[in-house]
Parts: sequence; structure tokens; C-alpha cells
Amino acid sequence: MWRAASQPGAADAVGLAAGYLLDAAFGDPRRFHPVAGFGTAAAALEKQIYAPNRRSGAAFAAIAVGVPALAGLGAAAATRRLPVARAALVAAATWTVLGGRTLRRESRIMAGHLDDGDLNSARGRLNHLCGRDPAGLDEPELARATVESVAENTSDAVVAPLVWGGLLGLPGLLAYRAANTLDAMVGHRSPRYARFGTASARLDDGLNLLPARLTGLLTVAVSPVAGGNPREALRVWRRDRNDHPSPNAGQCESAMAGALGVRLGGRNVYFGRSETRPFLGDGPRPSAKHLRRAARVSGSVGLAAAGLAVGVALLRGKAIKPTSRSGDKGL
Repeated sequence: MWRAASQPGAADAVGLAAGYLLDAAFGDPRRFHPVAGFGTAAAALEKQIYAPNRRSGAAFAAIAVGVPALAGLGAAAATRRLPVARAALVAAATWTVLGGRTLRRESRIMAGHLDDGDLNSARGRLNHLCGRDPAGLDEPELARATVESVAENTSDAVVAPLVWGGLLGLPGLLAYRAANTLDAMVGHRSPRYARFGTASARLDDGLNLLPARLTGLLTVAVSPVAGGNPREALRVWRRDRNDHPSPNAGQCESAMAGALGVRLGGRNVYFGRSETRPFLGDGPRPSAKHLRRAARVSGSVGLAAAGLAVGVALLRGKAIKPTSRSGDKGL
């Protein structure tokens, strides 16, 4: 008798597709979001083990990422022969960790504020997308910050979780979102997290190496949805992608700059510090119209990534060779 060895991969594929559709239809839960709950738990853990050194930071990252990963492994093992339950769990996890619809909505809301000339509302909305200080930003700088955030978060909140879900299923989804959340919490440069946050930041960088480059390539491929030219987008991506100080953000931002025909980069002011980054792309600074185009690019990239993730999950299931029970040998 042959074991249904391919069922877990097929169930994961169904769950990934269903979770993607749930996010596309409903977006993030407005209340009781599991990721917010994880953030609260991680903050409590930080209070218990914080010390201004890398060893404590490594322990923090190992516990905070390891627990969700082990929970995912346990759930995957428990539902190995329960395909409906497994698909439901993967669907719920995928919906929880994706943020594509919310990201696109925020970009369009910002575009509406800029179209209306309502800079106060636009500045107040920027913290939904990034951590820059909006106080002194004019319309082009608000638009630039939004495009850059949409580009980077298309990888972080859409492509990367789908990639890890396709490759590893439920534990991949949960571990990636945990690592990415920790990076947002403690991975930034500040006196408190200069050493404590190193492990979280490097773990997030490592997990995003493949997804960020895939995001760049997919952005180039879908650039016509924003009126872009794939050949030009590819040229800009290849020229500028390694100029960014982040090993991953430049992959996404340069491709988006090429797809939209705009110039990104420059001086970014955060609360208490500033950074000057190289320019990415050619052309004018972004405006409100580019925010809607960026949302279309992000949506198309997410759809393509979902298709790839489903395909990878199916291939992963088929790669597990069926085995026979000892009593069936020789039949």
C-alpha cells in the first residue's frame, strides 16, 4: 500500500492559495491581529533578557523565532495525514502573515491626500508605512517615501512569506514573520539596539536574500502594468540595485524606480537621526500618480509570487518519494 506522501505538499499549496485570496479580499484583521500579539509577547521577552550585548540579542532571536517555528513544525507533523486540516492551518497562517492588500490601500490613500493637497493628512498617514519623520516632508518627499516603502514591503510582507511558505510550509510562514517582526522591533540602529538587535537584523537579512532578488525580477517583469518598459526597468535594476546600504532593499527599490521611471533615494530623516542614500533610477521625483502605479506593480508581483509559491509547494510534495510498508515488500 502506497502512502499519500504528496498530500502535505498539495495541502500546503491549497492553503497558500486560499490564504493569498483571503488577504486579497479582506486584508489584515483590524482587531486581534496575531502578529500584533506576537509583538507583545516578544516585547515581554525582551524585558526579561535584554542586555546591551550580542549574546543576549542572539538568545532573544533564537527564542522568539524558534518557538513559532517549532509550533509550525508540530502542527505540520500533526496534520500530515489530515489534508483538510493542514490546508486550513496554512491558509490561516498565510492570511495572517501577508500584508499585500493593506500595503496597496495605504499607497492609494496617500495618493488621495497628495491629490487633494492635504499635506497634513499625508504626513499623519506616513507612519502607517515607514518610520521616517514626516514633519518637514513636502509632496515629492512624501511620495518618494511611500514608493520606497511599497517597494521594500512588497518583498517583506508579500513575496518573502510566500517564498518561505512554498519552501517549508507552515513553519516557514511562522518563522519568517517572526524574524521580520523582530527586525522591525530591535533591528534598527539606535543606542539601545546597536548590539542587542544585531542577530535579529542579520537573520532578517539572510531570510530576505532570495525573496528580495525575486521581488526585483518580478517587478521588472510586471512593469508594463504601470506603463513601464521591462528592458529599462532591468537596466536600472542591474545598475543601481547594489548601491543601497541594505543588501535587500536596493533590489526592490531600484526595480520599482525603473518600472515607474522615477528617481528614488536621497536624504531620509528619522526620529533622532538621518541617512543619505544614493539615488536609484532616472527621471523625476515621484508624485501621487506614481503611488497608484506602485500599488498596481505590488499587486501584480504578489500574484506572481503566489503562483510560484503554490508551484513550489506542489513540487516539494512530489519530491517526497512514496514508500511502502514492510509487509508490502515483494508484492
